[in-house]
Amino acid sequence: MTQRVELAIVMDRLAVDEVITEYAVAVDDGDWEAYRKLFAPDGRADYRSAGGIEGTGEQVAGWLAESLRLFSMRQHLIVNRRIRFGALDQHTDDTARVQADYVNPMRFAKDENGDSDSNGGSSTAPDFVCGGRYAFGLLRTDDGWRLTEVVVEEKWRRLPERRPEAVVH
Repeated sequence: MTQRVELAIVMDRLAVDEVITEYAVAVDDGDWEAYRKLFAPDGRADYRSAGGIEGTGEQVAGWLAESLRLFSMRQHLIVNRRIRFGALDQHTDDTARVQADYVNPMRFAKDENGDSDSNGGSSTAPDFVCGGRYAFGLLRTDDGWRLTEVVVEEKWRRLPERRPEAVVH
């Protein structure tokens, strides 16, 4: 392998990694326009294992915008990224697959009483945490690397613990 080829591989790895980071930031910041732009024209996302929908990047962006309004704080931590490159139409390295684990702490938005959690407290700790694995498919386009597929495999979730009701004597 020549140094030029090795450099191209490193540059592609960095570019693919950047798309995955931009994906997490767009979801956490609620930047649905940025989320949509990450997808190739026929790109799809599947959130069914987490209780969501499967559809085009546009459809899923709309669903996420509505669903995630429940949470005032979101933080996707996408780790253990495994990147593999493939070929398309005899051109090497035009596709990529990424498998990555995630942990996603979130904080419920304040309710109508101004309480910031379901137990009436004002903690800043997350009260909903889930984790699992992403499978991303990417394609090199004229506009750079774009998502062709996002599949969420939620493996676990921790919901808020309910405190016992206060007993009044």
